[in-house]
Amino acid sequence: MIDRASGESGEVLVGVDVGGTFTDAVVVGEGRLHLAKVPTTPADQSVGVLAAVAAALESAGHAPSNVTHFAQGMTVGTNALLEGKGARTALVATRGFGDLLELRRQTRPHLYRLEVGFPPPLVPPERVVEVAERAAPEGVVVPLTEDELERVVSAVLALDVEAVAIGLLFSFAHPEHERRIAARLRAAAPHLAVSASHEVLPEIREYERISTTVVDAYLTPVIGTYLTGLADRSASAGLPAPAIMQSNGGVIPIEDASRHAAWTVLSGPAGGAVAGARIAASRGDALALTFDMGGTSCDVALVREGRATRAAGVEIAGQPLHLPMLDVQTVSAGGGSIAWRDSGGALRVGPESAGARPGPAAYGHGGDRPTVTDANVVLGRIPPDRPLGADITIHPDLAAAAVGRLAEHLGLPVEATAEGIVRIAVEEMVRALRRVSVERGVDPRDATLVPFGGAGPLHACDVADALGATRILVPPAAGTLAALGLIEAGARRDWVQTVLQPLERDTELAAELAPLVAAARAALPDGTIEFAADCRYVGQSHALTVDFDPSQASSRLEESFHAAHREQYGAAAVGEPVEIVSLRVSTQESQAVPQIRGERDDVEVVGPAVLGVDGATLWVAPGWRAQPGSGNSVLLERGAA
Repeated sequence: MIDRASGESGEVLVGVDVGGTFTDAVVVGEGRLHLAKVPTTPADQSVGVLAAVAAALESAGHAPSNVTHFAQGMTVGTNALLEGKGARTALVATRGFGDLLELRRQTRPHLYRLEVGFPPPLVPPERVVEVAERAAPEGVVVPLTEDELERVVSAVLALDVEAVAIGLLFSFAHPEHERRIAARLRAAAPHLAVSASHEVLPEIREYERISTTVVDAYLTPVIGTYLTGLADRSASAGLPAPAIMQSNGGVIPIEDASRHAAWTVLSGPAGGAVAGARIAASRGDALALTFDMGGTSCDVALVREGRATRAAGVEIAGQPLHLPMLDVQTVSAGGGSIAWRDSGGALRVGPESAGARPGPAAYGHGGDRPTVTDANVVLGRIPPDRPLGADITIHPDLAAAAVGRLAEHLGLPVEATAEGIVRIAVEEMVRALRRVSVERGVDPRDATLVPFGGAGPLHACDVADALGATRILVPPAAGTLAALGLIEAGARRDWVQTVLQPLERDTELAAELAPLVAAARAALPDGTIEFAADCRYVGQSHALTVDFDPSQASSRLEESFHAAHREQYGAAAVGEPVEIVSLRVSTQESQAVPQIRGERDDVEVVGPAVLGVDGATLWVAPGWRAQPGSGNSVLLERGAA
């Protein structure tokens, strides 16, 4: 039990993060924070969610009726995409463009491996309905007749689908036809999940826009079913309806998440990035790399000036998802990642995970395949008496036996095999961290590494050594920091609109921004509004997103774009004409942040050593020094042993 302030007197705040192995819950109230870990329940994540909340509330001595705020991050959407278990979906497309999902951008997935193909589209050709209509940049050129509208609706209903995506050409500028089709389908079949591209992503680039809309339709029935069950379970337990974390780092009401599943695909990793950014901001670190390693995967993000960096999209299971989100990279390197010998005799780690059950061999739940956790047990980095949560007891003999069997196949000593397992897992995570730093023009040696998650602090020194970083900040509540980040995240909404206009000294954007600002103020009246623009040099195919202040001269936006281009690509074409592709408006409400009271009473420790931190284990490697930091954190610096 750890002393902390709750941020608001009388509030009881609950956050739950669902991972591939464990479901973590934190309860903050009456100046104290309580943690709970339970095994994730993949068949129905809400079962594990409510079990974790109940355990944390019992530890805190609070009744469910005392909870004033409940937020959850989830992996339901990600799992459904990865496993291909979304809804049976149809697509309504402009005549002649029904094969757009198959054509993609006519690029190969791999430059030199010609046998590698893309995954099949989420909507097969037989469930595509083409509609006789057409819009061009200047407006509608082929009207949508009433007879054609009736034909399209009848054709969709005959397909016996659960969801339908509507993606017509130039609907980001002229959405009239999409609106008519969506309204008629919703009236004719209220059970259908209908996603229209002008509602999901009113932005240029038809492939990305329509692909994102298809993902939204494909996942919405799955997410809706899960969230309905979660809301019912929460109400039965006496809890308020949970807010759901979005991929953009802010929460939304559960009803909104049920209507637009695409907004929550990276819900799980976002909570950790938010919390890691706040930790870096509290220390005044200009540059930080967050590193959230759990039982199944590792999520990393870059933090600049206390804010996690953002991206305009991601690709999951080969499906582009082009929405505002935190720039989080995920790799399959977790404590439960299974080590194995490939056909060439090389040692490999992952992507298969032992999961919650049976878990690593060391847990004693029947697992017999060696994992990263087992390797750490063999190396003495996880003491047998160190509690891991969820009533797990470490069995060193089982871990040694599992690693030993693999060692025999490899012809290596047991300890060397364990070291190899850890080294390979570390390299996988380092590659992800380089993607969010080196590939963004940032030197990771200048950053503070912020490790968390159940296995993050265990590998932090090895990861920092590989990156060349010399500072590590292990945050309080390290093992469940992502769940704490869900409490800290406020409500957030994003809007985007393509404008395609030159950026000149006297460019006026007030008219284009007005409807976006009105929508932002209506959605979150107390939110802080921020502005950004996607800009590019005329003739470029890609754009960079640049923050700007619309009250300042447009020349400031142009200067910011040149600076961003120089940082990203090493050069800027100052003097070349610039155009604005899209305008972005976001609004976010602040949430009370639990403040930490008290300090650790540890003395300075020189590695090698093992330290206990909240919900995790910290391995202080040789050459590293650890000392207590503010608010129950631990600071590590590279130095002579």
